[in-house]
Amino acid sequence: MIAEPVPPRAEISDQDVHDALVLLHGLSNDVVVSIHELARSLKMSFAEAALHSGSITHEQLEEAHVWIRHRAAQQDGGIIEKAMRKRSSARRELIVWEGPKLRPSKQLIVAHDALHPRSESIRSLATEVLMRTRNTAGALIALLSPCSAEGRSQLAGELSIALAQLGRRTLLVDADMRRPRQHVLFDAENAIGLTQALEGSDVRLNGVEGLPQMALLTSGALPPNPLELLSSSRFDQLTVEWRRNFEYVLIDTPPAAKSSDAIAVAAAVGNVIMLSRANITPFRDLKEMSRKLETTHARTLGAVIGKF
Repeated sequence: MIAEPVPPRAEISDQDVHDALVLLHGLSNDVVVSIHELARSLKMSFAEAALHSGSITHEQLEEAHVWIRHRAAQQDGGIIEKAMRKRSSARRELIVWEGPKLRPSKQLIVAHDALHPRSESIRSLATEVLMRTRNTAGALIALLSPCSAEGRSQLAGELSIALAQLGRRTLLVDADMRRPRQHVLFDAENAIGLTQALEGSDVRLNGVEGLPQMALLTSGALPPNPLELLSSSRFDQLTVEWRRNFEYVLIDTPPAAKSSDAIAVAAAVGNVIMLSRANITPFRDLKEMSRKLETTHARTLGAVIGKF
């Protein structure tokens, strides 16, 4: 028997290493500029100059290489994106909105300041999510909290950004069809969104500037019957499509203490992250939400306590 030759490992470009080190290890602009200057003067690669200057360790460089190879292995996204843009005569497909890409607002700190303590916390949470869904193909996760003003929408937006920064195809869905926030956080039009998709229209997704792996589905114009729509078979059909086209789908929901919408979403998607706010969220409301979640048999991936 003749062994098949092992294909050579794909070459990693200097730009790939630059991008990975900045993302994973938060190199500041000043440090990056000094590394580039050193690379030019000594005729080194960016990685060699970063090591030579002591800005990174060999372990950090290897971590960047592993991340780059993993991301390269996921780059069948081009095929998926093409498929998402095609209309099928047999059934409706996911359609990417052709307008300008959205810009995350300054409130979504992880998109703008990699060194901010909140960004570090969000990346740690994203890592936990990756670990707890390691063997899950197309993980759908609902973010739930009992009351308003607990930071649920901001967390959903920032966690989606962090997952996309790690090269994971991520969809953020605003299923709060009572007081939606994601269109505000991403400065998006909100005339067409989840409501219209649940009523039978095509799904139109918004791209996000600087995050080619991320898409946003806003709530759309508010319906008179959100719970009915979220409990429908059409919502189940959409979750199947999302699971097929994305690695992670994060779903923002309305306060669980004010409606049953969030519980309906949790029952449909099967995974939940619970959120509360320190010294603000009433314990009785959190306990009641947990009791309702038990009836859905949804898996609780974790609980987050906000302290802002």
